[in-house]
Amino acid sequence: MLNLSSKEIEYYMQRAINLAKQAQSCNEVPVGALIISKEGKVLAEAYNSPIALNDPTAHAELLAIRQAANVINNYRLTDTIMFVTLEPCLMCAGALIWARIKMLYFGAYDKKAGAFGSVIDINTLKGINHRILTKGGILQQECAEILKDFFKKRR
Repeated sequence: MLNLSSKEIEYYMQRAINLAKQAQSCNEVPVGALIISKEGKVLAEAYNSPIALNDPTAHAELLAIRQAANVINNYRLTDTIMFVTLEPCLMCAGALIWARIKMLYFGAYDKKAGAFGSVIDINTLKGINHRILTKGGILQQECAEILKDFFKKRR
C-alpha cells in the first residue's frame, strides 16, 4: 500500500484539507494531518490546536503522531504514511523522524518554516538515522488558498 495511486493520494489529501477547514472554524491556523497504515487504514486525524490546547506544540502533525502511536500501541510508526496540508516545520519534521514515518505527502510549501525543502531539508542533514520519503505539492493550490484566506481575514 506504500505505492499509492494518484487518486488515493488525492483522496487522503482531501481528507486532510477537510481537517484544515475544521481548524479554521476554530480560529486555528488551518492545517490538517492524517496518518494511514500500509494497508490504507486511517490511524489518526488531527488539525492544528495550539490555541485551544494552550500548547505551542499542538501542531496537526504532532497530534496525529500521538493518536496513531496510541492506536497501534507503539511509539514507532514504521510503514505509515502521513498526509498534511502544509510542509512540516522543523519541530514536526523531527517528530516524524523519531516516529519513523515512512512516507510524507504534503500540500502547500512553507517558505517561512518548511523543513522538507523550503527553508531546510531535514533529510539531507548529516547524522540523521532515518530518512522520510517525501512528496510535496499535492493539491497545493487548494491547500495554499485555505491558508491565504485565513490570514487575509485576520489582517
